[in-house]
Amino acid sequence: MSEVLANEQVAEGVYRLAVAGQFAGTMGQFYMLRAWDRYPLLSRPLSIFNVTAEYVEFLYLVAGEGTEMFSKLRKGDSISLEGPLGNGFSRPSGKTAFVGGGIGIAPFYYALGQIPDADVYLGFSREAYMVDEFRAGTTGQVVVNVGGIILDEVDFNAYDTIIACGPHKMLEAVQRKQADSGTKAEVYVSLENRMACGIGACLVCSVQCRDGRKKACADGPVFRAEEVVFA
Repeated sequence: MSEVLANEQVAEGVYRLAVAGQFAGTMGQFYMLRAWDRYPLLSRPLSIFNVTAEYVEFLYLVAGEGTEMFSKLRKGDSISLEGPLGNGFSRPSGKTAFVGGGIGIAPFYYALGQIPDADVYLGFSREAYMVDEFRAGTTGQVVVNVGGIILDEVDFNAYDTIIACGPHKMLEAVQRKQADSGTKAEVYVSLENRMACGIGACLVCSVQCRDGRKKACADGPVFRAEEVVFA
């Protein structure tokens, strides 16, 4: 068990959780977290928002029973973490754009520590959050869209690598825009599938790909955009 350092609300239903300890992780990976004993049955997957020598941070949206329980955590409470898990982002080549929709912005803050000149596109349905932190983390541009379509702001032909994370419909739109734009950029999507075990044993997070079914937790959560078959 680890100790909660802070659990700050940064927007309506959105929290920034810091957990004390020496944790590892590469950009795009995630941890399985639980702050309860037997119920709910399953841990919850959260992308790494930041890692330092003293703590790991997560940015999460209250979307169900488990994350609602996370939101009640206070400094000094105990929480269990398993990870890091997943394949994360390969190191991008050339000019890079990170495109996040809603809570899908979470993995890109840590990624900027390794790609500090990337451009960042942040899309929100109602309320923007963590924008100042992202602006402080990159020498590239930070574009914010509230209430619109963040992909409308992205020129796919202006980049060598594009990595997107957000709702299923947004990632499906990323795939369409990749095809329609004729871009030569390498385009990746980080899937937000529901997970149970986090290690590829249970098949709950199964993803249909062009060469067969894969597991979002073990084979992903990052896939080439053209590889995924969006239903």
